[in-house]
Amino acid sequence: MQRDRADWHLCAEPQEKEIPMANDQRITVDELRKRLDVGEPFLFLDTRNPQAWAESDVKVHGAIRVPADHFEDYLPGSPKDRPIVTYCT
Repeated sequence: MQRDRADWHLCAEPQEKEIPMANDQRITVDELRKRLDVGEPFLFLDTRNPQAWAESDVKVHGAIRVPADHFEDYLPGSPKDRPIVTYCT
């Protein structure tokens, strides 16, 4: 999924410059699987809360754990060359 800058909005953080944020977009598991099967790269962020993380033995391979309340803090340093997929419970 190519991020179309025309569809972005800006989110300002205190003492930081504005950061482009993609509009809320959703993808089904089937669509994600199809795109992964053809080699499209994604960045997976596991945004489950600490309790859900501790109670689960399931993790997407290569996923980075970023608690939902720290998600916006992570965005400035995240790779910009691929779509981001977040998941939680």
